[in-house]
Amino acid sequence: MISHSRRHCVVELQALPSRIGQIRRIVSAQLRHWQLDPLIDRAALGVTELLSNVHRHAQPDKTCVVEIELRLGRLTVSVIDSDPRLPVLRTAPVGAMETGGRGLALVAALSEAWGVRQQADGRGKAVWFSLTAAPAPVPQPEPARIVTTPVREPARTLLVGADPGSGPGPAPVPAGLPDALPAGLPAGVPGAVPAGVPAGVPAGVPAGIPAGLPSAAPAAGLRPG
Repeated sequence: MISHSRRHCVVELQALPSRIGQIRRIVSAQLRHWQLDPLIDRAALGVTELLSNVHRHAQPDKTCVVEIELRLGRLTVSVIDSDPRLPVLRTAPVGAMETGGRGLALVAALSEAWGVRQQADGRGKAVWFSLTAAPAPVPQPEPARIVTTPVREPARTLLVGADPGSGPGPAPVPAGLPDALPAGLPAGVPGAVPAGVPAGVPAGVPAGIPAGLPSAAPAAGLRPG
């Protein structure tokens, strides 16, 4: 039977070799859920040794309870069995390759405190050890990497406005020419003289009449009276 709350977990079992490995996995998963990863190895090893003691020494049966409690920054692991006899700390050295038999000596070495207490009804005992709870470090997110691709913009056309007053003016007119003089006329010719009329002929003299004749003279062959 397994029961647990937010900071308290209780597992009831028979302390048999086939169940001890299962309890190790349960303890590891519970501590991982509480974010106490740095304590998993020591807690799992300690509970394994206590359950091995129950399997070897407890009488009249192997029924026991594993209790895990986290309170005020301290993790306490207890193994409660029905044998009222108190365990004895073993001082003789154990071979380095042995996986069990180190019992309370190993529990005392890996924990910060340990102890034994009698049950209130006198029908059993509890062996416990405690560890200072250190939350697992929270992994820091890696900074985001932003990859940029250069974009080549098209060339821009620059439009410059011209100031009408600053541009070149009309071509200069030679001095002495009238403003209305047609293009191609020699300088000094009045603008009203028809093309082909000799210079000096008045503007009203018909074409073909010699210069000096009155403009009202009769046709050729008539003498003036």
